Amino acid sequence: MTDNPGMSIRELTPEQARARQQAGAAMIDVREAHERAAGMAEGARGVAGGELLAAPGSVLPSPEQEIILICQSGRRSLDAAVALQAAGYTRLASVAGGTVAWRAAGLPLVQPGLDAGERDFYDRYSRHLLLPQVGEAGQRRLQRSCVLVVGAGGLGAPAAFYLAAAGVGRLRIVDDDVVERSNLQRQIIHTDAAIGSAKVESARARLLALNPHIEVEAVAQRVTSANVDALMEGVDVVLDGSDNFPLRYLLNDACIKHARPLVYAAIERFDGQVGVFDAGRRRGQAPCYRCLFPEPPPPEFAPNCAEAGVLGVLPGLAGVIQATEVLKLLLEIGQPLAGRLLRFDALGMRFAETRVPADPGCAVCAPGRAFPGYIDYAAFCAHRG
Repeated sequence: MTDNPGMSIRELTPEQARARQQAGAAMIDVREAHERAAGMAEGARGVAGGELLAAPGSVLPSPEQEIILICQSGRRSLDAAVALQAAGYTRLASVAGGTVAWRAAGLPLVQPGLDAGERDFYDRYSRHLLLPQVGEAGQRRLQRSCVLVVGAGGLGAPAAFYLAAAGVGRLRIVDDDVVERSNLQRQIIHTDAAIGSAKVESARARLLALNPHIEVEAVAQRVTSANVDALMEGVDVVLDGSDNFPLRYLLNDACIKHARPLVYAAIERFDGQVGVFDAGRRRGQAPCYRCLFPEPPPPEFAPNCAEAGVLGVLPGLAGVIQATEVLKLLLEIGQPLAGRLLRFDALGMRFAETRVPADPGCAVCAPGRAFPGYIDYAAFCAHRG
């Protein structure tokens, strides 16, 4: 038992704290709920530090009662004790080393009274919950979110895996293709046993095996102007994992119409690029895909993977960056790639960034311009090529 100079707060070893607790001292665990879910000192009462200090009189016994505070490592409990001392509490102590030291000393730990679902939440996302930029509020926000993933191939596979692992509550995956053996070199969401099955059903099974607490909608359809509005319903962000220009233009226009951000990527051979187009919500400030590519390039300048080949890990790199951008948009943290195109060369392992301004004369996203309606995108791309 030692004194902390200048603060008169006793610091107890776990064994000393346990003895005082058994002698009648009240022990308060000041960690957040997700931290306590991993185990707390037997007999302690869990009250988050902010809640405790906001209204100590509603939580603690009389100021004369002996109170022992414990946290994860001993720092927060000591700080809370200093604050309580200033509020008039006189018999205070903090557990040196916190719950980490308590566990190391072999003293009894208990699980708080959480149901199975809540315990899974706090355990599964514990590393997110430690991030101030995410925390429990942010994780609950991800849990309520819906992402439309167009394409269950090279880009959609790694992106969907990480979005599912991160706890995005609803993934709507759209693809009308079936799994082929040539897909397995890069489309890691599928297995050899899934060859011949619908990609969306294969993806759904793997994602739910990873995280059974999310919802995965498998839509085995080609995205067209006839169904894109229905697919956009209830969606917060769209992830473009397509590999053709007609679909990219369609998704861009749908995101402008529905005011949703579009997370785009494209890959070829050893090169890739990722960007965010958010003109639907930020007219005149953020660009759309048409601001970057007003017209499709000729077909000979835009071969797909089947024609040009692709290094197997390349879509993984691009897809993970896409998933990162989706999470940032859902959580409203950091600086999304809106107005910036991130390009990378895997052979040289070089990254470069190109600014993409909003086009004030854009045919679709110019401020004040009414939505022109969907067009025959296949004919548009064929004509422009």
